[in-house]
Amino acid sequence: MISRLAVGLVLAFGGCARVERAALPEATLLDPVWSVSAPLPGVDVDHAPWDAFLSRYLTAASDGVSRLAYAEVAIEDRAALGAYLDRLAHVDPRELTRDQQLAYWINLYNAQTVAIVLDAYPVGSIRAITDGLLSFGPWDRQVVTVNGTPLSLNDIEHRIIRPVFAEPRIHYALNCAAVGCPDLRGEAWRAIGLDDALAAAEHAYVNDLRGVALDLGGRLTLSKIYVWFREDFGADEAAVIAHVAAAAEPRLRRRLEGRTRVDAYAYDWSLNDQATAP
Repeated sequence: MISRLAVGLVLAFGGCARVERAALPEATLLDPVWSVSAPLPGVDVDHAPWDAFLSRYLTAASDGVSRLAYAEVAIEDRAALGAYLDRLAHVDPRELTRDQQLAYWINLYNAQTVAIVLDAYPVGSIRAITDGLLSFGPWDRQVVTVNGTPLSLNDIEHRIIRPVFAEPRIHYALNCAAVGCPDLRGEAWRAIGLDDALAAAEHAYVNDLRGVALDLGGRLTLSKIYVWFREDFGADEAAVIAHVAAAAEPRLRRRLEGRTRVDAYAYDWSLNDQATAP
């Protein structure tokens, strides 16, 4: 997500999506070691504890947003989440196949994000969890050490996942605990069925008003993820629209035909908290 340098720029320019984009870390590989993967069968990482946590505390609210019951998380389940994250930290990603790696990094990112929010809860937005005056959230905070390397959420997203996998659909899988984000998946990501799961997440977000909205007057509003990470989706707005149209339901796809410009970008940073669901 947005780096700590972004806060001054966003305040100065009224939160303009393109200014926020300029403040994001580039997709640059942190170290070549992170691109090393194993041949099949790799290693079976146990994500069952994350499955159990999600099944207990994640629900779909009446507005269609998957929300987490942060206030209800029991002490023993917080401890179980911490133990799961500790086990993930001791996995050597080089022993995983490429698909196992991607599932591993997504689960690590999402579970660590939930742990960060739980440590700060109650809070209205993850952006309120800061590390100083120029901090714009917890994304630059080093939160896990893998293979002896301390990593932040920004490291995992922008310096490992994006450059290694070059897969735009990861933006539908990584969850930053915001209402405007693609939903937190109700089960752990796994190598088996990974492509189908990514396609389903893409389809769900594109066909939700949080992703793509066309009003009766034809005004097109896209999620800010399509401007923050535009190079992952296409070279320009026309290419981005073509990208979302490919995953759109037929009616929406027809309405997107011939469009080359986006009228606005939007994103709801409110915490995906079940306690504040409508």
